Amino acid sequence: MTLETKDVRRLIIQLAGKRQRPGAGSSLAFLQRRTAMVTWPDLRQILGDIRWATIGGVATRHYMPERATVDLDILIAAEDARVARERLTQAGYQYLQELTVGGSTWRSPEGVEVDVLESSEPWVARALAAAEQNRDLQGLPILPLPYFVLMKFRSGRARDVADLAQMLGQAEADQLDEVRRVVAAFEPEALEDLESLITLGQMESGQQKK
Repeated sequence: MTLETKDVRRLIIQLAGKRQRPGAGSSLAFLQRRTAMVTWPDLRQILGDIRWATIGGVATRHYMPERATVDLDILIAAEDARVARERLTQAGYQYLQELTVGGSTWRSPEGVEVDVLESSEPWVARALAAAEQNRDLQGLPILPLPYFVLMKFRSGRARDVADLAQMLGQAEADQLDEVRRVVAAFEPEALEDLESLITLGQMESGQQKK
């Protein structure tokens, strides 16, 4: 039997909950650390007026300690896909392949792989607009946390569930309220899992927030 994404996510949360102990994770100072030790391609000049946001492993460093990752993932609106591909080609990016989730993979002139996800979700335009005011230490536009949570909820990977717990555990109360509002609007069946992940993340840092 093939498990659905939500079933895999719930199983991972249940396993983590059984083993998690308050304050059993990294130190609070480490968890609150934000860095941009790796410089990634800045596509602002290449994409011009096309709105985009960093997602994936690179984006997590805006919400949790930076970790190693091998490529840059960005999100654009599906309606901008054709022009984005033309501009990447003109800038010397090499097309590699299509993505099964919708979008394409490219290699920069410096050899960095870039996954360009194309989405027609109803929240994409608002999220990409907000990303322009939500930049990391390098200056890259980062997908706002509520919409980043939505994207990671669609994945059944253990790494994404772990990222969610750590990012949500570090979020402030007003950020969590906005996450709840967005998840309730677009992924209401995930609300119970959301609260479990918030609790797991706060337990890891040793600070239960109300």
